[in-house]
Amino acid sequence: MRFDESSELARLAEKQVSSEDIFDGVILHVKRDMVTLSNGNTTVREVIRHIGAVCVIPVTDDNKVIMERQYRYPLDRVILEIPAGKLDAPDEDRLSAIRRELREETGYSADEWTELGDFHPAPAYSDEYITMYLARGLHKGERSLDEDEFLDVYAIPLADLVQDVMEGRVSDAKTQVCILKAARILGV
Repeated sequence: MRFDESSELARLAEKQVSSEDIFDGVILHVKRDMVTLSNGNTTVREVIRHIGAVCVIPVTDDNKVIMERQYRYPLDRVILEIPAGKLDAPDEDRLSAIRRELREETGYSADEWTELGDFHPAPAYSDEYITMYLARGLHKGERSLDEDEFLDVYAIPLADLVQDVMEGRVSDAKTQVCILKAARILGV
């Protein structure tokens, strides 16, 4: 189904009346905006502004995915994820950023890169978007983790990961999306 985006925007858009900075952090910037709704009423929108991020599903020649397990403080648990990272600057080239993140976190580089599209993890309260990639033609090298990064790297069959997603064993949304997209593209 296709939509007439300009018509929808004219009919559904909210207009900012005022904006107030609530928090200006290292990764997140929080604003409290007053907006006028399409029916003329006003309401508050609290918005997290984010510099942006990238992620990659690196798939080996035998259809194994290079995955990471790392502790996530907000969840207080270790979870399974694909390699990812935030941009260093808003105008950073996204492909360059994910090439860097893949090498730093896993030690791998890739010959072939396919952009899988953008992903908005929480559009109700954040403007963050993550550009997703599929990497093939992998070459193993040395990792160079940041001094505050601690993670383990595994090679897991893509078919097993699809099953894990479908059975609820992968909770990270970007990882779920990339696993299912890669499986579809690769015919797994």
